[in-house]
Amino acid sequence: MSDRPVSVRTGTVPYTVSIHDGLHTWSGDTQPANGGSDAGPDPESQVLGACTAITVSMVAARKHWPLTAVHVHLHYTQRGAAGTAIARAVVLDGALDDEQRARLMEVADKCPIHRLLTGEVRIETQLQAAGGGGDTAIRSD
Repeated sequence: MSDRPVSVRTGTVPYTVSIHDGLHTWSGDTQPANGGSDAGPDPESQVLGACTAITVSMVAARKHWPLTAVHVHLHYTQRGAAGTAIARAVVLDGALDDEQRARLMEVADKCPIHRLLTGEVRIETQLQAAGGGGDTAIRSD
């Protein structure tokens, strides 16, 4: 997981944000059904899929396994007070044997974002003055 600070700023278009991590800048938005303009990927679609594909690819490369591509398909099947359920389908392209495929599927469940989503997470939120001043409140969720 990166330790670079990430800055997210809203703009003039409702729900569209500019995201910057010090090296990269990209846009995020939400779907029109949620009031957005679909000007960029929604936050949920970016999280688990990219991490799964990268982690699986890294392990296969280190082991010199013949993985040629990873495709991750995500569908949020439940959202609400009862929690969130995500259906994830992983396609491994390449001349892998059954043992290699099984191992890479184990690795998929160990990607940092998978662990973040399924483990206990403590988030400390600090309210700062608009000028970027000091902390005026700290809240732990």
